Amino acid sequence: MPETATTAPKLRRALTLGDLILYGVIVIQPTAPMSVFGVLSDRGRGHVVTTILIAMVAMLFTAISYGRMARAYPSAGSAFTYVGQEINPALGYVTGWSMVMDYMLNPMICVIWISQQAHVFAPAVPYWGWAVLVALVFTWLNVLGIRTSARINAALAAGMGLVIVVFFVAATRYIFGGTHDGLAFFTRPFYDPATFSTGAVLGGTSIAVLTYIGFDGISTLSEEAENPRRNILLATVLTCVVIGLLSAVEVYAAQLLWPANRPFPDETTAFVYAAGRAWQPLLAIVGVTLVVANFGSGMGAQLGAARLLFGMGRSNALPKSFFGAIEPRHRIPRNNVLFVGVFALLGALAIHDFGLGAELLNFGALIAFMGVNLAALMRYYVREREKKLANLVPPVIGFLVCLLLWLNLSRTAQIAGAIWMLAGIAFGAWKTRGFRGELVDFSIPAEEES
Repeated sequence: MPETATTAPKLRRALTLGDLILYGVIVIQPTAPMSVFGVLSDRGRGHVVTTILIAMVAMLFTAISYGRMARAYPSAGSAFTYVGQEINPALGYVTGWSMVMDYMLNPMICVIWISQQAHVFAPAVPYWGWAVLVALVFTWLNVLGIRTSARINAALAAGMGLVIVVFFVAATRYIFGGTHDGLAFFTRPFYDPATFSTGAVLGGTSIAVLTYIGFDGISTLSEEAENPRRNILLATVLTCVVIGLLSAVEVYAAQLLWPANRPFPDETTAFVYAAGRAWQPLLAIVGVTLVVANFGSGMGAQLGAARLLFGMGRSNALPKSFFGAIEPRHRIPRNNVLFVGVFALLGALAIHDFGLGAELLNFGALIAFMGVNLAALMRYYVREREKKLANLVPPVIGFLVCLLLWLNLSRTAQIAGAIWMLAGIAFGAWKTRGFRGELVDFSIPAEEES
């Protein structure tokens, strides 16, 4: 019997508010600032805490826009759907294409980072062997279904939380067990008059924003969330706050352990050295924890990428028979999970440069952020009869911040991103025979409580 609109399998609404926050925290990583701590310290001239907190405020405006749009469109398409519905279907397609770049690269760079670190720990296994293993595990766990992913997220969060607690205990004992030059010692990570520079702090903030990229993935789970019109907004904003405050405390402790005027042996692993100064075993413990954090982030990013592709496939922006299909047993877009897994593996085998891959993420992510802010502005301010300041300020500030960051991307990222966008536009032109046909179908299914 052929499937109809009522008999076709649908995504299962199984995620609570807590599950959504855990998902967001894992994708962003509760250890997110650790990998960029050295860079932030150098660019911000020691004002790491300040850059993290400013970045949190900046991202909260975009998070509010995401949450509000999820209320209006509780759909798996995320920014792709929001922009297409509120502004223009073609711009929605372009936004979705830029998001595909962001989402597909995220699990890929996690495979690269974990495989490189695992090869250091166990050099007998070649890099490509670790890459194959990691990509297979990511894919297998996500194929098991959304509830399994939620349980694994909880376990990963608990493990990383335990290590962070151990770090805080060791750091507190070390800091208060020594002698300091009074109150100034504790306030320098926020403001050091000897090194403070507005330009340096803003430069550091542009990097600190990377700590929060990934919170938008929560909106891709709208069709699997309980009460999505309420919980997606709350989870998105609360995830940014939780990550921001936790990150600020982490880098504050690290800055006290390793003052900015003392050079790091290696800038990329600066946090590990700071933790090892508090307690030598933390050198290895934190290193392993970062592997675990990237594991959780990569698995969560693959989950979000599969849901984004499902939203685009269901809307006919991508081949619907493949990308818009739901596997009946686990009720997940299995084809997309497998597709992202293969892409991550091939990308990891072809590109070993984690830094380049991470930098390319920003191109697609910031375009999507700008699009969502504009969509929120159109829906809640431009089209509303009553013009409320609360509906104007957040999307405008969010858009301007993202635009500033996008304009300051490296030339390599700009060129690679432009090539990706041109490829997407070419595909759209071919699909619609020169844009003469319908590009996207943005009809949204009714909410299910199953």
